[in-house]
Amino acid sequence: MATPVVSMAQLLEAGAHFGHQTHRWNPKMKPYIFGDRNGVHIIDLSQTVPLFARALDFVRATVASGGKVLFVGTKRQAQDPLAEAARRSGQYYVNHRWLGGMLTNWKTISGSIRRFKVLEEQLSSDTAGLTKKEVLKLTRERDKFELSLGGIRDMGGLPDIIFVIDVNKEELAIKEAATLGIPVIAVLDTNTDPSGIAFPVPGNDDASRAILLYCNAIADTIIDARQGRQANQGIDLGAMDEPPMEFAHVEPVHAEPLPETMVEALGEVGVQVAAPADVEAAAQAVDVATAVVVAEPTGVEA
Repeated sequence: MATPVVSMAQLLEAGAHFGHQTHRWNPKMKPYIFGDRNGVHIIDLSQTVPLFARALDFVRATVASGGKVLFVGTKRQAQDPLAEAARRSGQYYVNHRWLGGMLTNWKTISGSIRRFKVLEEQLSSDTAGLTKKEVLKLTRERDKFELSLGGIRDMGGLPDIIFVIDVNKEELAIKEAATLGIPVIAVLDTNTDPSGIAFPVPGNDDASRAILLYCNAIADTIIDARQGRQANQGIDLGAMDEPPMEFAHVEPVHAEPLPETMVEALGEVGVQVAAPADVEAAAQAVDVATAVVVAEPTGVEA
C-alpha cells in the first residue's frame, strides 16, 4: 500500500504557509522560509511537502512493524483534533498538561496508570459502601488522572514515535524523547528551533485547519499501516466486528522549487496566479471544494 499523502493545495488551503511576524522568528528556521509579506514570514511549502511525505513514510514503516505513536499537543486548538486522530487510529495522546517524567520516569507513570484503572473499576462498580464525600473524592481523583493520563492509559510502554504540535510549548516532551532516543516528528513554525527534530515538518502550528490536516494525515497513515500489517498476518479484515477504516489513495506528483510548485498546485484547482510570489493572495483564492492531493510517497513496504 502507498503512504497517504498531503498536497501543496491542501497545505495552502489550510494556511500552513503562514509563519509568525518577522520579528518573532528563530533564525534557525531560515532554510525553511520562502520570504515575507506584510511583516509575516511565508513558509516554503515546496520543502514541507517532501519532508511531510518522508515523515509519513517513517510512521507507516514503524507502525507496520508493530510500533506505537504518541500524539502530543496541549495548546487549546490542538487538543480535540489531536485526541480524535489518535483515538481513531488506535494510538495514544497527551492533549493537556505534559507531566514531567512522563517518558523518562515511565515506572512511576505506570504506577499512576494502575491507580487510575483501579479508580475506574471501583467507581463503575457498587459504591454503596462509600459515603458521598468518599465517592466525590475518588471521582475527582479519577477525573484528574483522566486529563493527564487518559490518552496513554493503554499504551503499555514507551512509544516508538512522538508526533508534536508546537515545539516551543512541548519542549519538555521533546527533551525527554531525545534523552531516550525516541524519534520526534514535529510541525515547525517560524518561531521554533528545529534542532534535534528527526523529522521536521515546516508549517503553521496555530491554525486549526492546518493542525487538523497534520493530525489526520498521521492518523490515516497509521490506519493504512495497520491494515497492511493485519493483512500480512492473515487476519480476515472482512470478518472483524469493526473493520478498519479505508480511504482512497491518489497518484503522486513530484514537488518542484518555488514559486513554480505553488502556481502549479493552484492551477490544478482552477486558480490562475498572476504573481507567483504572492503566496498569500494565492492561498486565499483556493476553492475549498476543489482541493486536490499532490505529493510523492516513497512506498515503504511493511
